Amino acid sequence: MSSSRVYKVDGIILKRKNVGEADRILTIFTKQYGKLRVIAKGIRKVSSRRAPHLEVFTHISAVVHSGKTFESISEVESLDTYQQLRKDLKRVSLGYYLCELIDSLLPISQEHRDVFTLLLQTLQKINDGGNIYKQTKIFTLELLWMLGFLPRNKHLSGQKLQTFIESITERSLKTPPFARRLISGTISV
Repeated sequence: MSSSRVYKVDGIILKRKNVGEADRILTIFTKQYGKLRVIAKGIRKVSSRRAPHLEVFTHISAVVHSGKTFESISEVESLDTYQQLRKDLKRVSLGYYLCELIDSLLPISQEHRDVFTLLLQTLQKINDGGNIYKQTKIFTLELLWMLGFLPRNKHLSGQKLQTFIESITERSLKTPPFARRLISGTISV
């Protein structure tokens, strides 16, 4: 982290977890510091003005304060909310998949500006439409290549790709089964 007690980050919300009556723990992938876990105090109160800016896969600029147990987020501004992505359940499921991959494969507090740029570009492409499944596969392979889990000349797809990722993370991914059922039509939208 920063040696300063207060610092500014440019990041993407990967996941959130409610704690207590009004707080939320957020996992943010930042350009400057990698993956961070921060607490957003009072975010679940109806009067919170920060709540709309702290949704999953929102690109934000935020001020973070170092604390004894958790960093806390105070000021926040949305840089991009990917509105088109949020209107389509298939795109949303792929957005969650991208966030799950980043959260599963990257350690806390390890800067990866190249991966941050890749995630931003892929979220924008999924938001803009086009072949969203192709973009997701390209993202997944590029992420594995960048992180050194897969040689550049090796290509995996489908179940082999998912099994390979799950062997690295040593746990099952949550979003692919849902996305497959959505795509095959066994879940109605």
